[in-house]
Amino acid sequence: MKLNKIYTAILLSTLPLSVVQAAGLDRSGQSISAFLQPGNYAEAGITVLDAEVKSKKLNVDDMAKSYYFPSAAVKVQATDNISLGFIYDQPYGAEAEYDTTSLIFGSDGEGTSVNVKTENLTALIGYQPNENWNFYAGPIWQTVEADIKLRGAAYGNTGYNVEVEKEQAWGWIAGLAYQIPEIALKAAITYRSEIQHDARANQSSNISIPAGLLPHLPAGVPTSRTDSVDATTPQSVNLDFQTGIAKDTLAFANVRWVHWSQFAVKPSLLGDLSEIQDPGNRQNLIDYSDDQWSANLGVGHKFTSKWSGSVTLGYDSGAGNPVTTLGPVEGYWSVGLGGQYSPAENYFIQAGVKYFWLGDAQAQTGSTIVGDFEDNHAMGYGLKIGYRF
Repeated sequence: MKLNKIYTAILLSTLPLSVVQAAGLDRSGQSISAFLQPGNYAEAGITVLDAEVKSKKLNVDDMAKSYYFPSAAVKVQATDNISLGFIYDQPYGAEAEYDTTSLIFGSDGEGTSVNVKTENLTALIGYQPNENWNFYAGPIWQTVEADIKLRGAAYGNTGYNVEVEKEQAWGWIAGLAYQIPEIALKAAITYRSEIQHDARANQSSNISIPAGLLPHLPAGVPTSRTDSVDATTPQSVNLDFQTGIAKDTLAFANVRWVHWSQFAVKPSLLGDLSEIQDPGNRQNLIDYSDDQWSANLGVGHKFTSKWSGSVTLGYDSGAGNPVTTLGPVEGYWSVGLGGQYSPAENYFIQAGVKYFWLGDAQAQTGSTIVGDFEDNHAMGYGLKIGYRF
């Protein structure tokens, strides 16, 4: 079934909105679809997520802040058998802020807030022994930084602050892809390693613990401390598939697994403060109990030589429940619409919108359930420009 090179005319399976994550810390979905495009190719995009996360029981109107993240990629077919690529994205992050008047999450005119940001630069080299197979691998350079403030009764009124200074570390990526261009069939499986960070953390609190109260701290706990905190961003696997199903019509799917179940960030001062309030139970700043599974399914259709469109359905399992109060959502269901305009064969503009039904979740601090967050939603918006050269 010949599809008039639909794989070059419809790129909607790579639309940023098809990989927007609204659960846990996952953001970009870490797609490498740009690297699997034929010939020389470049793209740049921006994605915006506007979420509403509230709790009637806790009198929280909306603790989620809108955020955006850019992405960019360049792929060069250096020879018939060798391709090179660079991909920039922001794979993990969080933006949240509770109301300053909340007794549970606010105190002294400040509300609990979180700002976590990561950046990835992935370099890839691919080997194509023939037109069907592509074997690829490369290094990943990643930075992580965070600024988090915990306020209110949910955190024992400790007035805890932690600033994680920007820190860099290395990981790796490897995968393989198979394609049959005549029917627009592509399948790829990609593994990304975990990346271990040992970052400098500046911590402080408005209370101090008397000397000798904790056996391992005979001198007491000071109101401020600078030491290191371990944070290992998780390993993941992406499975991508697309195929032509009718004239000028393409079906596509993405399945993603992220190993969140072993993820935990454990600042030392926060652990000491929580152990005083709940002996034998040291509180983690962020942790998850389950691995995350997500899937996006969609259909794209080319209406004319210049216009095409797509519809997507998505599911995300979340990373366990109860969850941290810094992101009280357990997965989602989603539906998205996208459009692409191609003024010429060598460039295009994509735009789209996606609606998320966010999963209800119980928020917790340490081992204490704080309350339920229910009936929440989010809107995602995306814009991308692609160019073949």
